[in-house]
Amino acid sequence: MISSDDWLPPFLSVIAGIVEVMGYLTLGNLFTAHITGNLVTIAALLVRGGPLSLAQILAVPVFMVALAAMWLIAEATRRRGPALVRPLLLVHFALLSGVLICSAISDPVAHPQGRVASFTAMIAVCAMACQFALLRLGVPGAPSTAVMTGNLTNSVLSLLDTLSGKHPLTEGADERLKKTSKLVVGFFAGCVLGAAALSLMGPWAWSLPVVLAGAAVARPGTGE
Repeated sequence: MISSDDWLPPFLSVIAGIVEVMGYLTLGNLFTAHITGNLVTIAALLVRGGPLSLAQILAVPVFMVALAAMWLIAEATRRRGPALVRPLLLVHFALLSGVLICSAISDPVAHPQGRVASFTAMIAVCAMACQFALLRLGVPGAPSTAVMTGNLTNSVLSLLDTLSGKHPLTEGADERLKKTSKLVVGFFAGCVLGAAALSLMGPWAWSLPVVLAGAAVARPGTGE
């Protein structure tokens, strides 16, 4: 049976792409996982002027608090490594379900700067923080499923090392290329799927990452 180390990061990268694009398009141009983008936006608005939304202000501290909460869950359950994967996937699924419920009850697109949209955005931010923590704590050494700059850099350099036929500049180029290229492709595919789902389903498009997160929880061998 394929271990979580092999299938989970690419699978989660698809979910991250879906959540990132749908969050940006429906929750006030907020990056739910790309903290760098939120910091850039906040800094630009502070210097050049312009209204900051509540979600933009809260995104970074909420992400940090959510990470701390995942660490506390790990401590409370006394689990380490792969044994943590399924419990944190359940939290991930529950948080994405919360985003779906809030979006279905009160379409945040209609009022992207409103309190309901901000609350929904913070649940999405927590879901992505959970995904980051899940990989760091449950699948040590796995590449990031949401920050593609590093993955694209590794993919290009590993590809050049592989094709050069000479002594590679970095070790393990072949394996690294396989891992990171899958994540880049998966994330982009998730972005396309998310944008298409929004066009076809409106706020119910959030059911797509919920279904995928549920499938990850239910998959036999998860956490092994």
